[in-house]
Amino acid sequence: MTGTVVTTDGMTKRYGTHAAVDGVSLTVRRGEVYGFLGPNGAGKTTTLRMILGLMRPTSGGASVLGHRPGDPAATARIGALIEGPGFYPYLSGRNNLRVMARYQGLPDAAADAALERVNLAGRGRDAFRSYSLGMKQRLGVASALLGDPELLVLDEPTNGLDPAGMADMGRLVADLRAQGKTVLLSSHLLSEVQEICDRVGVISCGRLITESSVADIRGTRLLYVRAEPIDIALAVAMRVAGDDAVEYTGEGIRLRADATTAPEIARALVEEGVLLNELRICERTLEEVFFELTAAANASGPSGTSERMAH
Repeated sequence: MTGTVVTTDGMTKRYGTHAAVDGVSLTVRRGEVYGFLGPNGAGKTTTLRMILGLMRPTSGGASVLGHRPGDPAATARIGALIEGPGFYPYLSGRNNLRVMARYQGLPDAAADAALERVNLAGRGRDAFRSYSLGMKQRLGVASALLGDPELLVLDEPTNGLDPAGMADMGRLVADLRAQGKTVLLSSHLLSEVQEICDRVGVISCGRLITESSVADIRGTRLLYVRAEPIDIALAVAMRVAGDDAVEYTGEGIRLRADATTAPEIARALVEEGVLLNELRICERTLEEVFFELTAAANASGPSGTSERMAH
């Protein structure tokens, strides 16, 4: 089945004169993993809350699974984890999930299956209050999986997880996509998003500044060259790739070109008698592109300062 699962149209949330979310229009397609990226305070969680009907927009609106946000017909088909998971501290993880399952008219076995999916079955009998931050986060994701929802909305699902836990979460999200589920997740871990997301939307200071596939947003591959003498190498690179496509980094040369240009560059350098020390293809990471996209927006934001995101 094709089509869109979530569409927002100029969605805005104001608190007095401050726009926490400012005219956001995004589209999440059926069966994809959509990464919603932005610094802390950029408006990610507020946007997700409006999509889920937990908060009313000041203006604009959204369609979720063909319904207005919060419509019971849509809510029954959505699993969500927004901000920190809230559970009864004295109940075990398993009993917390069983309570939630019964609210949804599901058998206790659904809770056990959800615990298995997030690798918490071995700690299911332990009280929630004894859980680490990462375990609490896993239990929150397990609660979102109850009822086999079509759409998962996950706000920072890897928060508090160690590297092994993050890898497990990535595999779980990939499995959900393989099952035809749609996943909308916010994250500040760009390396994670780069690996598991099909498309991303980048929000900064409440505004959606770009929406694209991960491949497109990262752009053209680069060639990196280290050669001596550098002045001759630069001249050769500019002749082959064009002046505007060549940048000297102080240690080497970066060229906006693809892999097919590499043999031509190598041959031209050797013919000019240049000593070629290194020639490799490199790609900009999603993190590098993110900082390029948000630098101007963050600098002009309310605080006047930019925020760095975690690796």
